[in-house]
Amino acid sequence: MSVTIRPLEPADRTAWNPLWQGYLTFYETDLDDAVTEVTWARLMTPGEDPSGFAALNEAGEIIGFTHYLYHRSTWAEGPYCYLEDLYVSEAARGTGAGRALIEAVSDRAEKDGAERVYWNTQSFNETARKLYDKLATLTPFVQYRK
Repeated sequence: MSVTIRPLEPADRTAWNPLWQGYLTFYETDLDDAVTEVTWARLMTPGEDPSGFAALNEAGEIIGFTHYLYHRSTWAEGPYCYLEDLYVSEAARGTGAGRALIEAVSDRAEKDGAERVYWNTQSFNETARKLYDKLATLTPFVQYRK
């Protein structure tokens, strides 16, 4: 299967929404509809974080997405790029869409002068971690939340 990556566009909302819901379901998360609306509005606002890419199959259907944002770091002159969300539909897993989305973010971050691209996943996400282990270095950091 051939996968095409391009920035998310306003017309993608109808196709993005069920994928977004699938992503939230995978992580056993419910968000208020207002959060989804704000997220989409931010994705569609140039210069606003986050930004996003869509993965399309040969028929031009959206099969996955990623959202990413930049932030400054006290450890670097340039920004860091945080790949916050990545999701590929179950039917399209194994097609290279996930890899292509990560590479698109990495390429964009490099062009924008980011010194690092990083992301988190849950320890039980073994399928995704097999891909991530091929593309990046697992760090020893543990995340805390308050």
